Formats: sequence, structure tokens, C-alpha cells
Amino acid sequence: MMNEQENIQDENLAQDNAPQEEQVELSKEEQLEIQLAESHDKYARLVAEFDNYKKRTSKERMELIQNAGQGVIKNLLPVLDDFDRALVAMTSAQDVQPIKEGVELVNNKLRKFLESEGLKEMDVIGQPFDADFQEAITAIPSPTEDMKNKVIDVVEKGYYLNDKVIRFAKVVIGQ
Repeated sequence: MMNEQENIQDENLAQDNAPQEEQVELSKEEQLEIQLAESHDKYARLVAEFDNYKKRTSKERMELIQNAGQGVIKNLLPVLDDFDRALVAMTSAQDVQPIKEGVELVNNKLRKFLESEGLKEMDVIGQPFDADFQEAITAIPSPTEDMKNKVIDVVEKGYYLNDKVIRFAKVVIGQ
């Protein structure tokens, strides 16, 4: 009889253990579902954060582009004021020489400011023609043999801004 009771107890224990194993499996599934939900939440937050970052940097870039020239324009205003004064002076001037000197002063002031901002004029007359920096408008017979394939005249000046060509010089070359 003891053996039968022991067998019944063993069966009861086995039955009690079976639901516990299912509970452990269910809890593992639940844990995996929770981990998946957490991972999905982290992913969604990361995507949203990256989207916000892209929008923010795009907005900052647009503001930078819109306001990039503000400092240069602000520093050009005194030159513009000088030109306005020169125009007013030209309307009532009897002598041309003071007006000419005033315009030359304004021109020099403008050129010095532009040089301080990194603008540099190309010096190409007498130099060999270089298609990387110059655009040949026409070719004429060279006045001397040593001026062949060299720049004889400049139709439109070329400029560098911080050592980068921003406008090619339009030149006449000798043949």
C-alpha cells in the first residue's frame, strides 16, 4: 500500500510540475514579447530622434544660407553710403576733379574691403593662356613673337575668392 501511495504522490507531483513547466515556458514567451516590445519602442524612439535631428540640421542649414551674406552686406553699407554722397555731390559740382578723387577713394575703399574678405583679382596680361583660369574670347595676331599663346588683353577681369576661381577672366590671346 505504501508503494501505491508513493506512486500516487509521484503522479500528483508530476502533474503539479507539468503546469509549472508550462508557466515557465509562458513566462519565457512573455519575457521575449516584452523584450521585443522594448526593442521596438527603442527603435521607434531612435527613428523619431533621427528624424528630428535631420529636420533640425536642415533648418539650421537653411538659416545659415539665408544669413551667410549678412556680415558682408553689413560691412558694405558704408561704401554704399559713400557712393550715395558722391552721387549727390555730382549733381551740384562745378569742378570735376574733386568728384573724380571722391569716386576713386570710394573705389579704393571697396576694393580693400573685398580683398580683406578674400577676393583677389587675376593678373593675366602677358601670362601664358591657361584654360583653367581664363576664357579666350578671341585670338589676334601677336604683336611680337614672344607674345604668342599669351594673354594680350583682358575683356573682363577674373577673380579668386580664397584661392578658388569665382569668375574666369575673359581674354584676348595672341597667335
